[in-house]
Amino acid sequence: MHSSSGILRGTGLIIGGFFALFSTLVQSGSAVTPGSKAAGMDACVAPTGEIRRNHMDYLKHDRIKVVQQGVRDVKHSLAECIACHAEPDAVKGGYQPVNGAGQFCNGCHQYVAVSLTCFQCHSKTPETGGPGDDIPTTGNAHEGLKSTSDQRIEPGERGGPLMEELAQLHELSREE
Repeated sequence: MHSSSGILRGTGLIIGGFFALFSTLVQSGSAVTPGSKAAGMDACVAPTGEIRRNHMDYLKHDRIKVVQQGVRDVKHSLAECIACHAEPDAVKGGYQPVNGAGQFCNGCHQYVAVSLTCFQCHSKTPETGGPGDDIPTTGNAHEGLKSTSDQRIEPGERGGPLMEELAQLHELSREE
């Protein structure tokens, strides 16, 4: 009886070690999709580990600044992320959706079993331009951008959806 429990224990340790090694290899891979603009850049808006842990908080914080306060000079824009991390589509031209199978957003979110709800409303591909447009391919993509913090939406101006409209959109997204 002792020999069979020892074999089971040893087998469990080997299998557990394999999974630990495999998950480390998966998570230590490149943070960018080959062929994307980000692949040729030296830096992102923050170190890779920080972005992996906190990107959802950055995007949510900046979403509040844009939608509720009308501030348009946010550092962590989802559109900027997509513009850098989308992979060119060699067959169809343009870009592959970042939430497509094997693409930048889908790869990590599928690995950690997190639903990607951003793209129920937001574009999955860069909004303008195509491969080789004017976004820099070296250095920090946000370096040298002019601050526009004085461009605020004043009370009474219509700068985006009203809070009631946003609440309705979120309710619709939860129903699906």
